[in-house]
Amino acid sequence: MIRDVRRWTSPVVAGVLATASVALVNPLTSGDAGPGAGGHPVVRNVIFINGDGMAAAHREAARLYYAGLGGQLVMDGFPVSGQLTTSPDDPEDVVTDSAAGASAWATGVATYNGAISVDTAGNPLPTLGAQAKAAGKATGLVTTAQVTDASPAAFFSNAVDRAAQDDIARQYLQVSKPDVILGGGEDWWLPAGSPGAYPDQPPEDPTEGSRGTKGDLIAQARADGYRYVSTPAQLAAAGRGKLLGLFANQEMFQQRPEGQGDVYAPVVDLATMARKALATLSADRDGFFLLIEEEGVDEFAHNNNGSRTLQAMGELEKAVAVAKQFAATHRDTLVVVTGDHETGGLAVEDVNAADESGTGTSAEDGPFPVRGSDKSFVIDWTTTAHTGQDVPVTAYGPLAGRFTGKHPNTYVYDVLQPLLTR
Repeated sequence: MIRDVRRWTSPVVAGVLATASVALVNPLTSGDAGPGAGGHPVVRNVIFINGDGMAAAHREAARLYYAGLGGQLVMDGFPVSGQLTTSPDDPEDVVTDSAAGASAWATGVATYNGAISVDTAGNPLPTLGAQAKAAGKATGLVTTAQVTDASPAAFFSNAVDRAAQDDIARQYLQVSKPDVILGGGEDWWLPAGSPGAYPDQPPEDPTEGSRGTKGDLIAQARADGYRYVSTPAQLAAAGRGKLLGLFANQEMFQQRPEGQGDVYAPVVDLATMARKALATLSADRDGFFLLIEEEGVDEFAHNNNGSRTLQAMGELEKAVAVAKQFAATHRDTLVVVTGDHETGGLAVEDVNAADESGTGTSAEDGPFPVRGSDKSFVIDWTTTAHTGQDVPVTAYGPLAGRFTGKHPNTYVYDVLQPLLTR
């Protein structure tokens, strides 16, 4: 029997579709930016978007829910598509975590789970973010996770253990120096006993609280010329220049099963952060590299929370639309959308009371409506962990065609590194 879940109604539906209808105008082919040296299209800006934990079934569930049977997500409407494998180089595991997955993108080297851009012997590797910065480009990261969580960390730091988030924050300021840092994770920037804009031990999660061991890194960021913001109004008022925005103690949501304190209501939504980052970074005449990540897809899928997984997918879709709109008017911009791994073993199924549904991790979520029809679907889960599925990659802009075919996840580095360092 299909179990009932708490239904939610979100304004994201209309917002995503309205934004997508604008963003789908004037799709680019791989050569539309015009020739550069050697006759190759020019890529001045790269926007790399990670739907953490997102694979093909997550995208299909979101398509049905937000666009309907005949509709299409913005991310799926990109003119180029391919696949990426996700296997780590781990002594025990064949399924990747976010750290190894993002490290493969950022360095071109497969490594062990928990590694942040170090090889299997723990040696630090050059990262895309640091190399782009050294080449004179502006750089930035936007995430609904902690800004020092595994995926953004892999592009801008090195650590033998992803848990070293306070040292990762220190490296941002002292080593890789991204120009824009927006997301959650204030706790890692302040020493224990020194709460910042977000109080320690909040009622929604009493385990949260400042825990850094590297001193007051927010004060250091200000001394280094960053403007620090912690509210939507402050973010909106921030002018051009280096920008640090921390909008939660940890992640910008509460990741739990349905009805057990699960909350997805970021202080600032992903699309707004992405729009601000693009406005700031695009002032650099040498171009920029921007990482955008929606962490909620992964975290809610870990909790087999179909409603919130769909909500996070909707927020990711809005951010993709922002990136595509930017690229449509900045024809030297390459946009790439993918996921670091699959989470939950998600399957999209018909509503069928006779079908096996099970309990616990094999239970079904739903039914969820298919937009614009009288049909519905359920989401079935097989695990609360990651799986080894390939992930789709879609691309838009000059040289997008390089992402056709099936490749290892290290291939992302092979394509992007020459574009960001020339």
